[in-house]
Amino acid sequence: MRVGVAALAGGIFGVLGTICFFLAFSTDYWLVARDNCGPYSRHTTETIVEKDANGTELQFVKAVTISPAYLTLHHEGFFWRCLFHVESTANEVLATFFTNQPGSKVCVHGYLFPLPVVIGRVPHSSYDTTAVFRGFWTVFIILALASALTGGFLLVCGVPFISHKLYKLGGAFLIIAACLFLSVLVLFVLWMEVVDVKRYVLQERGETCIDIQVSVFYGLSFMVAAAGVPLELLSGLIFMLVGRALLANK
Repeated sequence: MRVGVAALAGGIFGVLGTICFFLAFSTDYWLVARDNCGPYSRHTTETIVEKDANGTELQFVKAVTISPAYLTLHHEGFFWRCLFHVESTANEVLATFFTNQPGSKVCVHGYLFPLPVVIGRVPHSSYDTTAVFRGFWTVFIILALASALTGGFLLVCGVPFISHKLYKLGGAFLIIAACLFLSVLVLFVLWMEVVDVKRYVLQERGETCIDIQVSVFYGLSFMVAAAGVPLELLSGLIFMLVGRALLANK
């Protein structure tokens, strides 16, 4: 009875963890950034009134540039890199919810984010040293998903046969998946710290933007992946213990 309850709890944790991993993989909100660079300024004039030495009022017309209350919001993930415009008062993370997607969003292929910063024109064959993060990030996230699916398949097969070997093997795959996704998160954090994110975000428009402000945030996909790691790890440990308990009862 206790073994059955433990297996049920492990299955629930495993399903939730795997769902988190697939949501993080399939959504494009690992990196969220905003900037005030773009052709959104408007030119106008203002009248300045001054007095000369005799006390006579003089009016001057001065041309000024007014920045509107809109910012460019970027978000990207494994598949896509997108940008759209939001009000300056909008929350960066909440604005990326599916229900808040504007019709003016522009997306391009992400080419297996995180990409290295491009040096020079885009595309260019010369990249900086952060290119190593792209390869490892891509490999680890694919291996993690494959491990989670393999572990789930073995556990489903192990239920009708009450096989301690399948339980232990499935639990081991879930633990491997959790460790790989933890490595994915660590690689992402390292990439965020090492790379010049401002330059990366504005690599196509950096030369046309002066005195710009770029704010970078961890997106919802990163948070979901982080939530899935302890769930998957706990599920794997539970099934390992269930396998040992079944072996001891024989």
